[in-house]
Amino acid sequence: MKDFKTDQEVRWCPGCGDYAVLAAVQGFMPELGVARENIVFVSGIGCSSRFPYYMNTYGMHSIHGRAPAIATGLAASRPDLSVWVVTGDGDALSIGGNHLIHALRRNVNLKILLFNNRIYGLTKGQYSPTSELGKITKSTPMGSLDAPFNPVSLAIGAEASFVARTVDSDRKHLTEVLRQAAHHPGTVLVEIYQNCNIFNDGAFELLKDKQQAQEAVIRLEHGRPVRFGTDDTKGVVRDPATGELEVVTVTPGNEDRVLVHDARATSPATAFALSRLADPDTLHHTPIGVYRSVDRPVYDTLMSEQLDTAAEQQGRGDLGALLAGTDTWTVAG
Repeated sequence: MKDFKTDQEVRWCPGCGDYAVLAAVQGFMPELGVARENIVFVSGIGCSSRFPYYMNTYGMHSIHGRAPAIATGLAASRPDLSVWVVTGDGDALSIGGNHLIHALRRNVNLKILLFNNRIYGLTKGQYSPTSELGKITKSTPMGSLDAPFNPVSLAIGAEASFVARTVDSDRKHLTEVLRQAAHHPGTVLVEIYQNCNIFNDGAFELLKDKQQAQEAVIRLEHGRPVRFGTDDTKGVVRDPATGELEVVTVTPGNEDRVLVHDARATSPATAFALSRLADPDTLHHTPIGVYRSVDRPVYDTLMSEQLDTAAEQQGRGDLGALLAGTDTWTVAG
């Protein structure tokens, strides 16, 4: 772990959830068995985007919302690298929304960690694209009128091949999700609920309090029934009339209807339905874990194969010769 720490002073507010995520990532990185010079962290703008300074790897603190675009170019041109993107709910889902969804649909070999604190922290507490409806902030003193994004739903809708959610304070769960994400070929989107104790403190307290979390958090595990609550008394079933998912108290009469989680299902329909299960305001019945993990062709690999085919058929081009050449064109006016 110490090999991945830098000599830079960590500049986050005391108590920020980013510290927990940083420690988990630094502790997990040695598992990859990848040399530090072959790992790159690319970030945009925001509190979380200071991350590359604190990882003793290569990195780039780029510009607002463009981290997926920059990382795409890097991953596509250097398939030997392990490329990670660190972004926030504001950076990724406002100005960066277009770049994010296209990275997801292309299935570039990127691991995107989206820190979601449901607020703009760096710019001092304005509402963000994930803030709940009616949120009172400095920029919305009468309450936000915007319906919030659900990052997991957005990623599944954009055809992401790996989508997961975890919580900053649950190091064991966070590390396990990172472990699965790291070994997935293609684009990964991991939403991390992260507490901003200055501008949105306690936003995820329901999911962190040990007693309350038993009834509020649904832990998804591939191949296992979706059950939760004290002594697993609650479960998720599909309503036979509407086809929608709902939470029920498990009884001998409905136990066989409890959904078995299939993260590798070809259709994203059930994963999407699970992403809509939580109450958007209270976060009651929030699933965490890997929603979807499916194999799809990886953009970088397809691009390399296409370039190799072009070179075989037409020969390797010489950009320098082209730029320095004497050929000219006349465009008729």
